[in-house]
Amino acid sequence: MENGSHVVTRLPMKVALITGGAQGLGEAMARLFVIHGAKVVIADIQDELGQHVCEDIGLDKAIYVHCDVTIESDVENAVNLALAKFGKLDIMVNNAAIVDDVKPNILDNDQSTFERIMRVNVTGVFLGTKHAARAMIPARSGNIITLGSVSGSVGGIISHSYTSSKHAIVGLAKNTAAELGQYGIRVNCLSPHFIPAPSTKNLINGHPDKYTKVYSNLKGVALDADDVAQAALFLASDESKYMSGHNLLLDGGFTVINPAFGLFARASPIE
Repeated sequence: MENGSHVVTRLPMKVALITGGAQGLGEAMARLFVIHGAKVVIADIQDELGQHVCEDIGLDKAIYVHCDVTIESDVENAVNLALAKFGKLDIMVNNAAIVDDVKPNILDNDQSTFERIMRVNVTGVFLGTKHAARAMIPARSGNIITLGSVSGSVGGIISHSYTSSKHAIVGLAKNTAAELGQYGIRVNCLSPHFIPAPSTKNLINGHPDKYTKVYSNLKGVALDADDVAQAALFLASDESKYMSGHNLLLDGGFTVINPAFGLFARASPIE
């Protein structure tokens, strides 16, 4: 809640680690979390960009660490840095992900690309969750948030590898929520609809007829990075203290309706 320039902080004294935090959704979350009282560790492979974001936020509130989420020692080091610098880890945001070139025909898809997407988008989340849990179990509290996608709930939106990866992390969140609840640790997914970002520039340029306009069942509202950051703030805060094992869809109703069929059918799925 805001009152003039005063912000009622929702993450006072919390420590958060955000993978892929140097730009896009991760950066938006880092900036918002700090406004709400958190200390943030930004973990990324874009060193210059990540360091610049931390300097802009304030080095007393945000620090940067190089972290390739597919390398376990990097993820372990990032968690250890949070513990050494701030003494604890309250919030882990598994945000780092990549998108491949869309090849609709599975016969055109190659194994190496599929495995590269799975390493970053699934193995990276597994490692982030594992090492966050290592820090959180002794404290008997913690909050793990994984960035999913609407393509983790339905098919036909994007590539086979990306869709597979986003389905997989929903299952991982549910399974780890089942295990870690005994330690007071919550695990949830946050799954937004498509948002134009640096990582999706090639996708948009390659398929302008499909991705320049995104259908939503919610008329007159556009989704942006700040909306995702606000939803992540909700999951990270005590306002969601009884939510665990949940996949929070931020999709304007996209996944609840087939726009071409039924009582509420539209003339065109893209408006």
